[in-house]
Amino acid sequence: MRKRLFAAFLAAATPAAWAANAIKDPAAGWDRLWFEVLVDISILGIVFALITTYFIIRYRRRSADEVGRAGKLTVAAAVGWTVIPMFVFMADDFFLAANGWQLWNTYRQPPADRLEIKLESGMYSWDYTYPNGVQAQNVLKVPAGKPVLLRMTSRDTIHSHFIPDFRVKEDSMPGRVTYLWFYPQKPGEHIVTCAEYCGIMHSYMVGKVVVVPEAEFTAWYAQEEKKLAEAGARKKGV
Repeated sequence: MRKRLFAAFLAAATPAAWAANAIKDPAAGWDRLWFEVLVDISILGIVFALITTYFIIRYRRRSADEVGRAGKLTVAAAVGWTVIPMFVFMADDFFLAANGWQLWNTYRQPPADRLEIKLESGMYSWDYTYPNGVQAQNVLKVPAGKPVLLRMTSRDTIHSHFIPDFRVKEDSMPGRVTYLWFYPQKPGEHIVTCAEYCGIMHSYMVGKVVVVPEAEFTAWYAQEEKKLAEAGARKKGV
């Protein structure tokens, strides 16, 4: 029992384990921030609706010839009715904005231990190139448990690589390299769409991210690399 506990402790104490624990996936943070925004605007909407309803009933016209008279506010009252609500609402907005900014900064710092893949967008396909030279179109296969970074450019116009399940979206454009990263933690398939209108067949520009177990990805990766090498050898032989 002690040996098993000691082995588990050593496994958790390795640099790889530290790196895994250090990965901050911002996807859950985006969900939480969006929930807070929805709660915020819902509360504000209800408060304004109740105040408006009260004013409509309290100051309604009771006879055809009734003329309303507005009471005159003092300077202090006028300033208070302006500054206090403004301070309350702006403080709330600044709080949400600060949370969003902090989350954005976390997202823009990709983990050092990652799989980096090049992406060239074009009407109407996503063309991926792996570090070993293997290429894929519209289907991006990645290992579970490994952050993935896409370095993106475009060969024609502006596209936007959007993976809704991972809460990431970034434009790819000619003459500039942009990037996005996501953290696929378990096997599954996830749709990819173009979120920037890029032409009359824009809606056909779809793909998918296929997340597979690490061992399966490693075997596939080696097999595709071997095929690529054999094709290159045959080409040289010709």
